[in-house]
Order: sequence, then C-alpha cells, then structure tokens
Amino acid sequence: MSTVDEVAPDVFRVAGTAVNAVILRDGAALTLIDGGYPRDVDTIERAVRSLGRRPEDIEAMLLTHAHIDHMGALAAFHDRCGIPVYTDPTEVAHARRDYLEQATATDFIPMLHRPGVLPWLLRIARAGATRKVSLGGARPFQTSGARPFRTGGPLDLPGAPVPVATHGHTSGHTAFHLPQHRVVITGDALVTAHPLSTAVGPQLLPPVFDHGGPDTLAALDHLAALDADVILPGHGPALSLPIADAVAEVRERERR
Repeated sequence: MSTVDEVAPDVFRVAGTAVNAVILRDGAALTLIDGGYPRDVDTIERAVRSLGRRPEDIEAMLLTHAHIDHMGALAAFHDRCGIPVYTDPTEVAHARRDYLEQATATDFIPMLHRPGVLPWLLRIARAGATRKVSLGGARPFQTSGARPFRTGGPLDLPGAPVPVATHGHTSGHTAFHLPQHRVVITGDALVTAHPLSTAVGPQLLPPVFDHGGPDTLAALDHLAALDADVILPGHGPALSLPIADAVAEVRERERR
C-alpha cells in the first residue's frame, strides 16, 4: 500500500506511523507540513523522491503543533538541509522546548488495561516517540530553529497555505486552509481516526492528548467557517465532507 495519496491536485498526504504529513507542490518547489515521528523521516523522504524531488527542493516547512509525532522530518531536514520551519508565533517556544505540552509515558499508565494501548505504545516507541526533539534554542526570534509565520492571509510559500488559528490542542495549534482546492489541513484540531479511539469519522483526539480544554472545542468554530470539503487530518484518512458538517459531527459526538 502506497504511503502517498494525492487528495487534491498537487496536495499529497503521506502516511507515517499512524500520523500524517502533507506535501504541497508548486512546480519544482515543495512545502512540507508536519513530519511524523523521528523514524518516519525515511518514509517522508521516499514520498518526496516519489514526486521526482529531493528534500533540498522543500522551500519551507510548516508545523501545525509541536508534538513529537509531527516534528520528526522537520527537525531532520532542518538540521540536514537548513530548510526553515515556521509555526504559529504562540507555538514557537513550544517547538524550541522552552516548555512542553505533550503527554508523557506516565499519562498512559492508567490506560494500560485498555485494548490496543500497549501495542500502540510499543509501536510509537519504535518510531522514536521517546526521543528528545526540538526546533531551535531559547531565544524567541533567533534565525535557527522554529520561526513565527506571518499571520493574516496566505503564506508566500508553495501551495499558498492560509494559517487558521486553532489554539487548544496546544496553545499555538494551527490548521492550514487551501482555498483554491477547498482543502483544510486540520492537524490535531480535528481527526478522522486514532489507534486509541474506537470512533470512526470526525472526532477530537482522546483527552490524554489535549492541553486546551474548552479552547479545543472553541477552535472548531474557526474550522467550521472555512470553505472546504476535503479534510486532511493529522491522524486518520482524508475525508470528503464539508468541514462545517464534520465539525457538527464532532460536537454531537462530544455531547453524547
């Protein structure tokens, strides 16, 4: 089964270890959005090369949020090729590990009796979940490491993604809208599946992964306002459904 799926013209989903990365292609130039776990780097590099490109052809990389399962290839390609990494201004310090909003091993101890939890933990450990990965140092606007992107309108990057503030899952979580394709890259603000969830379809991640409480639900309003009918989540398959309808499903699920 291929790890690369073209969900819209020049918009590619790359399947890592139960997590997605996204490649936007514009001529010979690429934008990479998220990067899987540290050991997903080879998978993402193969995906880039399957498009006839090299990691060096990635013009810039975007981070929806600074959890380990989204940072792997970004950190590797940044270190190897000097490719800049951009994220929400609020998320920069998290990406540089000035603080950490991420579930740790001890958070899963009460869940070990549940079916599927231990196999998933072993799988992500093999993928590098226990590694320490950061994007840069401590100074907020130093030139290396994660940088804040400009807010308001499309970014001047291949694919012209439009940042959508969806703070909640982490303090600076961001989705990306591709209005020309009616696609929304939701990161972990809204997903369609997860190994620790029995639900199928639009949903929030299990609470152990959430750091925003009410803000996570409030962020759904920003997604629902978008003109998009292809959803490309951080976890789970792409979904052809108006994003407003997907948000309504999530809210109904959360009310049950």
